[in-house]
Amino acid sequence: MMDRYAAAVELWQQRNIQNDAQLAEALNGHSILFAYHSGKIENNNITYNDTREIFEHDGVVSYTGDLRTLYEIRNAKNANELLLQAFNDKRPLDESLVKEFHFLLTQNTYDERRWKIGERPGEYKKHDFVTGQNEIGASPAEVAEEMQELLDELRDMRPDKALITAAYYHAKFENIHPFADGNGRTGRLTMNYLLLLLNHPPIVIFEQDRKEYYAALEAWDTDQQLNPLVEFLQFETVKTWQKQLDRYLDYGLDR
Repeated sequence: MMDRYAAAVELWQQRNIQNDAQLAEALNGHSILFAYHSGKIENNNITYNDTREIFEHDGVVSYTGDLRTLYEIRNAKNANELLLQAFNDKRPLDESLVKEFHFLLTQNTYDERRWKIGERPGEYKKHDFVTGQNEIGASPAEVAEEMQELLDELRDMRPDKALITAAYYHAKFENIHPFADGNGRTGRLTMNYLLLLLNHPPIVIFEQDRKEYYAALEAWDTDQQLNPLVEFLQFETVKTWQKQLDRYLDYGLDR
């Protein structure tokens, strides 16, 4: 039997997706799933039902939670729309697009403390915000240069190295920690956009797998080991497209 990861990539590439309409059809349901899990990794108050209602109906019924959670879900919907449009326009993943994704994902969600000290959605951090037990993050003075270096490294991307390229980008992005907030959500969404540009299926990082996810990122932070993240993303790729893979491998087609 074909390796399930390779089969997932082959299944995606057989679709020959060229525009936003085709991409939206291919991602039917998965955009909601991605937004839910990516959001819940950071905010445990996010629910799948609320995410689905906002994506499908632009509102929720009988909501009793906090307003920030609603903003975060609505922001994910807006960012997904940008992803579709950017793919249609074949925009490169450059500084401008990264900042656009971050702005859409974090608008109206910066807390009062960050706002008072001048931090803003869509702008690189101005203060020394770090992440993880090792307090990883570039200094504010170094962020712009380090991000430009990272994005410049993507200019010669090869589709046959799509997953390695995406893993490297994501590990470096989270290591730089370029924004005062929203780095995880922005990193995961821009990684998926990068994968789409390389004709690779986008990946849901499931919130229940966050422990393995953080461990894979830490392997890069501490020892510059990329393979744990590559292997983790392969696993999540298969998990993301499990149902389609089952049909494809059983019957030789996606139906």
